[in-house]
Amino acid sequence: MREIRSWLGSFGIAFLIALVVGIFVFQPYRVDGHSMDPTLHDGERVYVSKLSHTFDYMPAYGDIVIIDSRVDRKRTFMDEIKDHPFFAWFESGNDHTYYVKRVIGKPGDFIEIKGGKLYRNGKALDEPYTKEPMTDVGDQTWTVPKDSIFVMGDNRNNSEDSRAIGYIPLDHVMGIMKF
Repeated sequence: MREIRSWLGSFGIAFLIALVVGIFVFQPYRVDGHSMDPTLHDGERVYVSKLSHTFDYMPAYGDIVIIDSRVDRKRTFMDEIKDHPFFAWFESGNDHTYYVKRVIGKPGDFIEIKGGKLYRNGKALDEPYTKEPMTDVGDQTWTVPKDSIFVMGDNRNNSEDSRAIGYIPLDHVMGIMKF
């Protein structure tokens, strides 16, 4: 009986460490769709540092981030626990998705699409990572509010991003892709 308790204790400690690491430090995600082509492909696995989410710091321009698309509500600590890969197995009918996107704008930035070209604060962005030029977009402008970012997919003609779902609150940035 003592040996069984010892094994159960070891498994319990290992589970708690895995839970803490997955919630606060590092987590794998799978790319679902083609919005980040040609940089990332459908089904590809990415590994994300969650330290930016844990310590609430701003990602850099051009960082590839994982975002929680439920931008219309505040995230809670229970979301962090339920979104851990272990507990995600038990969730059925999950009504949200995570998006993999690139950071284009930070608080106070003026983002503009003019003539199919993307501008930040009046300067055209050099974006060698995009799949193709944007088509059928028309001229659009946004000013990124405090504590939010503006994100877009690299496949601009096939991406649901800040142009559609709005600004991404910092607490919805789940982490920054590392590899």
